[in-house]
Amino acid sequence: GPSNSEGAGKVSLLKKVPALKDGDFTLAECTAILLYLTRKYNTPDHWYPSDIQKRAQVDEYLSWHHANIRANAPKTMWIKVLIPLFTGQPLPSEKLQEVMEGLSTSLKQFEERFLQDKAFIIGSEISLADLVAIVELMQPVGVGCDIFEDRPRLMEWRRRVEDAVGKELFFQAHEMILNIKELSSIQIDPQLKEQLAPVLMKMLK
Repeated sequence: GPSNSEGAGKVSLLKKVPALKDGDFTLAECTAILLYLTRKYNTPDHWYPSDIQKRAQVDEYLSWHHANIRANAPKTMWIKVLIPLFTGQPLPSEKLQEVMEGLSTSLKQFEERFLQDKAFIIGSEISLADLVAIVELMQPVGVGCDIFEDRPRLMEWRRRVEDAVGKELFFQAHEMILNIKELSSIQIDPQLKEQLAPVLMKMLK
């Protein structure tokens, strides 16, 4: 149900998604949830390596990610689909250009600082860092901003992530994002529009 409902508040005090409920235990924040799951289910070591330096490299990327890739990539989806859906009017093209410029800077840093000439972010095997990165970077793709085009190193990395996860599972996981444009045809409750429109506009200021 809605993330601001009373029931959602029992799962996450912040009333935000993602949130995890595991029996009586609840947890918020995507990174914390991922790390909890790797420990609980004793996942293969490459996801969050036991080697202290490799683990630190995953942590380093996860710390950098939020203020860079995550701060820019999802905004393309808000600008092109979600905000027009809730406000009833498109945003100026300059706003998208501004976000794309910020994302381009982040992608350059991603390639030069983290990916370099490696197969994956921390070396020859996929890790949580790659998963967290790819789910954000598929959001611009879903709204027609192909950030992988003209970036061969980034494109090859994406293909390796797809292969490591399995193409069928990869596209199943991203199905909603890749079809996000279809939301533009749905009818939104007027009261919900009234509540969310000003909140969404503030997100991009």
